[in-house]
Amino acid sequence: MRIDLHCHSTASDGTDTPAELVRAAAAAGLDVVAVTDHDTTRGHAEALAALPEGLALVTGAELSCRWTEPGADPAGGISTHMLAYLFDPEEPALLAERELVRDDRVPRARAMVERLRELGVGVTWEQVARIAGDGSVGRPHVATALVELGVVASVDEAFTGDWLADRGRVWVPKHETDPLEAIRLVKAAGGVTVLAHPAAAKRGRTLPESAIAAMAEAGLDGIEVDHMDHDRATRARLRGLAAELGLLTTGSSDYHGTRKTCVLGENLTDPEVYGEIIRRAWGAFPVPGAGGSSAA
Repeated sequence: MRIDLHCHSTASDGTDTPAELVRAAAAAGLDVVAVTDHDTTRGHAEALAALPEGLALVTGAELSCRWTEPGADPAGGISTHMLAYLFDPEEPALLAERELVRDDRVPRARAMVERLRELGVGVTWEQVARIAGDGSVGRPHVATALVELGVVASVDEAFTGDWLADRGRVWVPKHETDPLEAIRLVKAAGGVTVLAHPAAAKRGRTLPESAIAAMAEAGLDGIEVDHMDHDRATRARLRGLAAELGLLTTGSSDYHGTRKTCVLGENLTDPEVYGEIIRRAWGAFPVPGAGGSSAA
């Protein structure tokens, strides 16, 4: 089985619609794909309606979190992403928290646009809103605006201290969930939690192993090891840490369509690990494809 458990659509910051995403996953030879848009499940219905025969869909989301050491200033915490799989999307407490995070994205993006304009960059809110479309607006949409204006050559180049990286010149904080609370909420909604790309140093500061240990103690199920932002040595270190902490290890593409260079199926999850994720979940279950819609 070929299993990719981390993909984004236009419901957040990908460039493929949910329908296009599942069709592309089938064309790439995947057997299982997860739709994990940022802080939203809005793309699930469209993905399900278009799900091709032979492809199973894992519903999920990538939750925006911030790790803060006990007693430290939250503003100095570390941005952390939590993959949540197969939870009940209507569970009230988790839904309310996702809405808090999602609703804070618009004022945050507007504030980043204003900071850019103060620096003499001619980006506008109308431009960012056009790029985001119906998706949950985020930094990648602002980054794409910078690419359109020729300020940077790629979205990745926008995520530096000069621009959008954490505590960069135009970075603006937003509401983010404490990861221990995120684990509790997802578990209560019947879901499974996997820490996304925990050692992706080019994104900013990474979590200390003590933080991952604290999350494991709180019920974290796994960590994403095989990821484009982890080199061979980092993957080996994370596998060792996962073994010490009794955590599952996953592999995923973190596909964003044309917004990133990664391709569907670039990294995969072991079928036995996938089976264990299914076994632990009770909020929802993978949906097998039944042909789906052929509409573009």
